[in-house]
Amino acid sequence: MIKEIESIKQRNKRVEIDKAWETSKTRKIIIAIMTYLIVVMFLITIKAPYPFLNALIPAIGFILSTLTLPIIKKQWVNKYYK
Repeated sequence: MIKEIESIKQRNKRVEIDKAWETSKTRKIIIAIMTYLIVVMFLITIKAPYPFLNALIPAIGFILSTLTLPIIKKQWVNKYYK
């Protein structure tokens, strides 16, 4: 019984850590930077004009989506789970 409780506590801790990482600013910034760099490399490869400037569009789009989704999630939760 005590082993089961400890196992549940450990699982809950892992879930809390995963949730904290998923919502962290660090993760969002890393993904935005990686998106920017990958798009820059792609745009340079296809010889697109202004690759460093044009790569900002998807990176900014990602950042904006992380800002608006919590608002949408809250509305969704209120509508379907209240």
